[in-house]
Amino acid sequence: VQLQASGGGLVQAGGSLRLSCVASGFRLEYSAIGWFRQAPGKAREEISCTTSSGGMTYYVDSVKGRFTVSRDNANNTVYLQMNNLKPEDTADYYCTAGPLNIISGTIRCTKTDWRGKGTQVTVSS
Repeated sequence: VQLQASGGGLVQAGGSLRLSCVASGFRLEYSAIGWFRQAPGKAREEISCTTSSGGMTYYVDSVKGRFTVSRDNANNTVYLQMNNLKPEDTADYYCTAGPLNIISGTIRCTKTDWRGKGTQVTVSS
């Protein structure tokens, strides 16, 4: 069983990247999928959580309106489209799969069965 994030890179501020989260050995469509990031010296941050159906997605305030999660069940992949990137988005990004959690009425992906290797996103000013 493996989970792998890819698609990171170096981009100028205002640019876009699309990250992919691909699973092998299990089906992503049965799990809530979280995207997290961690910058050097900073705490891990949950930036999105999407339900197994894809019908609901939580986004942290700092990425709302800029980042979008989508599912491609046929290819067992979840995408994170990142637009209008800012230097503060620079971090190692990784995806998780697991059961959905509800915290203060908001869907969250804080319970994790699987965590993938990350992909580095660097945004230059």
